[in-house]
Amino acid sequence: MKRPFGPTLVLILFAAAALMMPLPAPDAGAAGRDYISIVGSSTVYPFATVVAERFGKTTKFKTPKVEATGSGGGLKLFCSGIGVRYPDITNASRRIKKSELDRCRANGVKEITEIKIGYDGIVLANSRKAARMRISRKDLFLALAKDVPSGIGESLIPNPYKTWKDVNPALPDVRIEVLGPPPTSGTRDAFAELALQGGCREFSWIRAMKKTDKKRYKAVCEAIREDGAYIEAGENDMLIVKKLEANPHAFGIFGFSFLDQNADRIQGSIIDGVEPTFENIASGQYPLARPLYFYVKKAHAEMIPGIKEYIREFTSEKAWGPEGYLVDKGLIPMPDKEREKFRRDGRSLKNFSM
Repeated sequence: MKRPFGPTLVLILFAAAALMMPLPAPDAGAAGRDYISIVGSSTVYPFATVVAERFGKTTKFKTPKVEATGSGGGLKLFCSGIGVRYPDITNASRRIKKSELDRCRANGVKEITEIKIGYDGIVLANSRKAARMRISRKDLFLALAKDVPSGIGESLIPNPYKTWKDVNPALPDVRIEVLGPPPTSGTRDAFAELALQGGCREFSWIRAMKKTDKKRYKAVCEAIREDGAYIEAGENDMLIVKKLEANPHAFGIFGFSFLDQNADRIQGSIIDGVEPTFENIASGQYPLARPLYFYVKKAHAEMIPGIKEYIREFTSEKAWGPEGYLVDKGLIPMPDKEREKFRRDGRSLKNFSM
């Protein structure tokens, strides 16, 4: 008579059967992350944080994690690859560069969606304890550029100016000291392009260089001095505010939204005769106005829970519209047609290309 199966043989048979069963499809969110990861611009950070907090409170999804790494730093992380180790969204206070887009594609990030969220202005601010500065972009270039015209022919010299009065007799006789963002910041990129390059173009022989040697033109017009007049203060704008209050002669470079939130402590300089106000930036009169963006990985929209719903919240009229809650935080809304375009692009995850 045959003996029935022993316990050991039964276990072996169960194990064999389990190995033959099909495995469940992997859930990337459960495997590594069940929340949205957002990096990038310190200027866009307050807007993204407000949306993330509302999103977390009013939906079934977890509150997204938002980090201020700077626009350049955020795009570097964003473009490093696909998968839960990498961010899903990056904020930017400037448009993505072709070199960054190429890096994305080289690392397998083939499809991204660009969503413009509105406008901001860059301000040169100082403490309310001091007089308000009235300055031109030409003065800003001469004060902060690494090399400036020598005054003799078409030649450049290392920046010799120590005080604002050295730059222009109408400006204060105080040492040039400007606290600003690092090279990874979109605010710094935009300041260099809008303010310094804007002032650089006042010199006709440098302006002509743009047609003959574009690379040198950009280097001359956007390189910031490194002798202590410009101080890299990181991405912590609140720390700069504290330093401005401690030293009323110093200036800081911010996005308008941050100035708006701290208007009781700091004031924006008048640039080329135009005050940095919501109305002047929205109308295009203020010379240092710029668009703000965020970028989304299409591949992650199916991988990480909540991305499509986050986009829907951010692009809703209650958020970015003329009466939206982001306007209360200092965002300058886009015109109706532009909002509708980027709302459609975002919600359809339209692929962006240059």
